[in-house]
Amino acid sequence: MYRDLKDFINKLKQENELLEINTPVSSELEITEITDRASKEQGMQNKALLFNNVEGYNMPVLTNAFGSYRRMALALGVQDVREIAKRIEELIKPEIPDSLMEKAALLPKLYEVSQFFPKIVKDAPCQEIVITDGSMLDKLPILKCWPMDGGPFITLPLVITKNPRTGNRNMGMYRLQKFDNKTTGMHWHKHHDGAKNYEEARKMGKKFEVAAALGCDPAITYAATAPVPPGIDEMIFAGFLRKKPVQLVKCKTVDIEVPADAEIVLEGYVDLEEKRIEGPFGDHTGYYSLADEYPVFHIIAITHTKNPIYSATIVGKPPQEDCYMGKATEQIFLPVLRQILPEIVDMNLPIEGVFHNCAIISIDKRFPGHASKVINAVWGLGQMMFTKFMIVVDRDVDVHNLSEVSWKIFNNTDPSRDCIITKGPLDILDHACDLPGFGGKMGIDATKKWAGEGFTREWPDEIIMCEEIKRKVDGKVYE
Repeated sequence: MYRDLKDFINKLKQENELLEINTPVSSELEITEITDRASKEQGMQNKALLFNNVEGYNMPVLTNAFGSYRRMALALGVQDVREIAKRIEELIKPEIPDSLMEKAALLPKLYEVSQFFPKIVKDAPCQEIVITDGSMLDKLPILKCWPMDGGPFITLPLVITKNPRTGNRNMGMYRLQKFDNKTTGMHWHKHHDGAKNYEEARKMGKKFEVAAALGCDPAITYAATAPVPPGIDEMIFAGFLRKKPVQLVKCKTVDIEVPADAEIVLEGYVDLEEKRIEGPFGDHTGYYSLADEYPVFHIIAITHTKNPIYSATIVGKPPQEDCYMGKATEQIFLPVLRQILPEIVDMNLPIEGVFHNCAIISIDKRFPGHASKVINAVWGLGQMMFTKFMIVVDRDVDVHNLSEVSWKIFNNTDPSRDCIITKGPLDILDHACDLPGFGGKMGIDATKKWAGEGFTREWPDEIIMCEEIKRKVDGKVYE
């Protein structure tokens, strides 16, 4: 894996996946427009971008580093992200040992996990320069992304907090709107673990210290976005991805450990009572999320490497960089979903659905009403509860072929029979529901219907050419 972000950038150069731009560019809107055009290009025209000459700053800006299937795999050190899914599947296979030999067989798994616990170091590259006064946020080329944004936003921060009661660490990714040289907004939603830690601190009346790391080894950055099970330290998951423990260093001014390889670290606290208007912000839905009150992050120190690179991401109308991070999550965590619902064959969270609006799931249907059971069960699982449209198809349907899926939906369903309409939690960014975070959702059973489901007619056979003719045609050359 990579030592740090710069090591990953060198890999991108070697793989012809990086375009360096030396022409002067503005951090206000211009970098976004260039990145947006790159993210929507096909093939090798879609590259990671390193802006070496940002007007008014002495710091390069990296964007679109995760912005393709290939770069996402490179970021995690694999040829295909499904390789990570296979490793997870091996770890979580349900095995209840009955004998001493069976217990011994589990030791390699326990040993593998134990290797990935983070390690504390005393000296770190991220603390080569320490700033506690003067130019702090003002020295960072923070991007204003879209015309109606409320200001510049730090869009790729690894926000690290601790639960004040248990001391357990959490790392999440929450945007930070720059208010001035020493304050930002802290845009976490109520279901985020960072927000839960904050609320715990409010109940206890404790000072709530926070650190935000920018520009880490890409596996650590991805881990901050991953829906790891509650109680699992994202740093351990990052170590699992890297096959190497994450090195952490204690911050200079707060009691929090951060990745030692980070390019930049913001140290400070979130005031327990203070809130300010944050937003609007051009979001990954392709629409602006509205301005609202959020807590305020006060920066009391910034540390960074001697020659830091500022890492950012652009979100907006898909496809954007976050789409490929989301698609990696879709496949990496599929084994965890199968562990709970083993009838699931595959899953597709279409890019156009921005990951909380639609899920397409194929199942090994075994009894009447099986699709309805899966729909309701998935709505009860973690962040899948936000899914607005849930579509279930038979196991032989390629869920990643939207044409095939559409054919099944339009031909296999009777809306009066095969649609489940209900209400429940929705993503807070869903602007179509009447109430923020709550509204209607639909499940669609597009599987072949059985007599036991009340279907009284004969279900027709699909048109399929016989294998003999296929082989005959395969064996001929037609001129």
